[in-house]
This record gives sequence, C-alpha cells and structure tokens, in this order.
Amino acid sequence: MRKLNFFEKIDLWWRYSGRYFHQDIIQGIKNLIKWFLVIWKDRDWDDYYIFEVLKFKLKNQAEYISRRDWHTRAQEDSKNMLRCVELIDLVQNETYPSEYVDYRESTFEFVDIPEEERGDWYEEGTKKLEIKLISERFDGYFAKYPEIYDYVLTYKKAQIFPIDNTFPEHKQRIAMNMGHELHKRARKELFKILEKNIEKWWS
Repeated sequence: MRKLNFFEKIDLWWRYSGRYFHQDIIQGIKNLIKWFLVIWKDRDWDDYYIFEVLKFKLKNQAEYISRRDWHTRAQEDSKNMLRCVELIDLVQNETYPSEYVDYRESTFEFVDIPEEERGDWYEEGTKKLEIKLISERFDGYFAKYPEIYDYVLTYKKAQIFPIDNTFPEHKQRIAMNMGHELHKRARKELFKILEKNIEKWWS
C-alpha cells in the first residue's frame, strides 16, 4: 500500500473530520458546561464518585434516547437506564443498610472502655459508643420484606451479624442482616442490567 504524503493526509482529514471540527468544538463546550458540577465534585477515592459519574451519564443517555425515540427498544432502554440510576442511588446512599434504624428508638452515649477490652491502640480517655435500644417496631420492617426475612433466617451465609435468640437485640440483628442482603441484591441487579444491556444501549 502506497504511503500518503503530507498534503494527501490533510485532504483526507478535511474530507472526513476537519470540515466538522467547528461542530466538535461546540459539542465539547456544551459537554464541559453539562459535566462541570460532576467533575468539580469528583474525587479519586470511594466508590461513591464512580457511581456518580455513571449515574449522570445514564440519566443523560436515558433522556436522549427517550426523546429521540429512533429505534424500537428506545423507551425500554430508557426505562432500564433509569432503573439503574435508581439502584445506584440506593447503593450510593446505603439506603437498605440504614433503613432498619427508622424502626427503633435508641439512646447513644460515649462510655469508658473496660480494661479487659483495651488493646495496644488504647489511649487514656478513649471512649466507645454505647447504644441502648429503648423501643422497636421491627415486626413492621420484617413484614415489609417477608421474602428477605425468611431468607435471612433460613441461610447462615446471609447472617453477617450472628443471630442468637437469647441476645437482647436479636431482632435488630435480623434487621441488620436484611439490610445487608437487600443492599447486596440491589448492587447485583444494577450490574446484571448493565451486563445484559450496556452494549446494546450504545449501538
């Protein structure tokens, strides 16, 4: 194959890219404005920021393909993208692991650490947080997610926080395990949707 000279390369660039360069500049400026706040707030630690970028992109893409409606799957694809956005919010904000807190009333107090619990890390005056349960409505929480409740009680692998009926706060332990399981399932659903659809979305 003959090697192109400098002027032929310029001609080829102009024919396929160069004459659209002004459009690229305009689109680039629009992108900078649109993404400004997301990038401004971005940090290179914690999964939160990875999810934030992905969520913003999915929101924009969902709105774009829904509005254009160029192919038969457009509305379904948009719906799936928005479901991913919803799941990202749940995972980012740890909605499920903290939801059980709404079903209890507790007191919080910093207390001295007993000598038998002090390790090499201990410094004089260090205290620990002691939480005492006053009242709870965990039965309402269990009724909200009956399938998850049964799953947590049935399978030991789902009991990240050991459940012991003799433990005063065993119902809270069940609720904590349920929150952990719901969080895990939300994350799995998110990546399952992405794995199944992401290459089709951009085609």
